[in-house]
Amino acid sequence: MSATPYPLRAALSLAASGVPVLPLRRGKVPFGNCRTCAGNACGGRPNMKSAGPCRCPGVCHAWAAATTAPGVIASPAWAAAWRQAVCAGYHPGGAGLTVVDLDNPAAIAWARETLPATRTVPTTRGEHWIYRGTMASHNAVRDGVDIKSAMAYTRYLGPGTGTMAALPDAVRALAVKEPATPCPAPHAVAVPARSGNGECRHRTPAYLDRGIAMAEQRITAASSAVHTTVYRTFLAVLSTHGRCDCLTDAHMARLFTAAQAKGESLRHCTDAWTNARTRLGL
Repeated sequence: MSATPYPLRAALSLAASGVPVLPLRRGKVPFGNCRTCAGNACGGRPNMKSAGPCRCPGVCHAWAAATTAPGVIASPAWAAAWRQAVCAGYHPGGAGLTVVDLDNPAAIAWARETLPATRTVPTTRGEHWIYRGTMASHNAVRDGVDIKSAMAYTRYLGPGTGTMAALPDAVRALAVKEPATPCPAPHAVAVPARSGNGECRHRTPAYLDRGIAMAEQRITAASSAVHTTVYRTFLAVLSTHGRCDCLTDAHMARLFTAAQAKGESLRHCTDAWTNARTRLGL
């Protein structure tokens, strides 16, 4: 009988405490979807809140695959992934947690001066500060600081030290953006027209869903230049839907999940999205 890989042992221990886990491959990113689930052909996740309705036995849909069920975690369908995994990951929001990822010494110094003490875990370049409570996940809320909670994953790097505190308002406030000064739209970008009843035509479910599905397929089909493909796809989606409040967090998460399945990091996805918005003057 072969030895249980360390990431799997760590995942089972973590899941026993109620934290949903998943294997992470080289690059510390989730494994890509299986052929059946590629491009969310299986139907994806309703409102991005679960791994169904496809009931895929494999490690699909990135953070949405995270589970606390030992029978799934140690199943034959997940075995190959664990053999290739470099570490175990987990879904903080699924465990009622928020991770403040501090990526450099300056960020750590800022946190020590600004945030209440809580459980901390050393990382390669900084620290994870873990709080009880959930919120939306955001990257680059300040230099070297990411927030990972709902609809996100992070590495499991050990239990850490210290007593876990409740999620403070100071962390929630990091995600609140100052109102941007309106800037004129570039001449090359047309503002979508409104229909006669004042409702945006892009809110038609079939139109918007088809556009998001096509964008997912374009990213999934990329065999090279993935960075460029992701950026151009984000740019195309935002140029069509970015000016009329059609896009929701769920739509953005679908695009990010498709990009991450191709090996893009969450940081790269966020940078590409931000750069596309900046180019369009959004």
